[in-house]
Amino acid sequence: MEQKALLAVSFGTSHHDTLEKTIVAIEQALAEAFPERTLRRAFTSGMILRKLAGEGVHIDDVPAALERLADEGYTDVLVQPTHIMNGDEYDKLMALAEPYRQKFDCVLFGRPLLTETGDYPDAAKALMEDLPAPEEDTAILYMGHGTEHFANSCYALLEYVFHDLGRKDVVIGTVEGYPGFEEAKRRLQELGVSQVELRPLMIVAGDHAKNDLAGDEEDSWKSMLEKAGYHVRCVLQGLGEFPRIQSLFVEHARQAK
Repeated sequence: MEQKALLAVSFGTSHHDTLEKTIVAIEQALAEAFPERTLRRAFTSGMILRKLAGEGVHIDDVPAALERLADEGYTDVLVQPTHIMNGDEYDKLMALAEPYRQKFDCVLFGRPLLTETGDYPDAAKALMEDLPAPEEDTAILYMGHGTEHFANSCYALLEYVFHDLGRKDVVIGTVEGYPGFEEAKRRLQELGVSQVELRPLMIVAGDHAKNDLAGDEEDSWKSMLEKAGYHVRCVLQGLGEFPRIQSLFVEHARQAK
């Protein structure tokens, strides 16, 4: 009988609280949708894998996970990333997986959250279900990671889609890409609001969410916005916590090719 596996690949996190709420929740949704496949996990972040190893926790990287599946006799593998975009981590995943294709009869790859045009309204509608109703004096500011990779354009496109769907109060900025904090702050000024709800636009609410977004340091987004006169509320929920987002990853796995 053919042995089938589903390898869920995430950037990873060393924050065990958000791991359970986000990555594990997505993995459980995938496992329930594909009961005929054995679920396995891999992380792509070397830094996180090393930190976890230092805590006595071992998680496979992509080559180790695929090698293990091949050694155990699996012949059909579905790889589903939990990445937001087709950025550096996704490129790394595909490059690492390539040499292992020949070890299996069939290897399928699902796509990240924001890949095809239709993914954007799907994701925006999923997130809008959890947003409070628009208030005249309040904006929702999402903090994305940002990247120098060309996939960084997904942030501006997602904001545009939010506006098209009637949520012109949504602003998206990034820590390491464009638009950055200053561009996001300028948009808040243009909206003329005095209150900001800060949310991470990341699968997990880990270091960036707890420190760069909501930290007490003077260079956190919360601190800088408060210094600029805004009343700030932080909602530290990773995208992976939302069932509708989990369902989108399941759908992408169903469409794997």
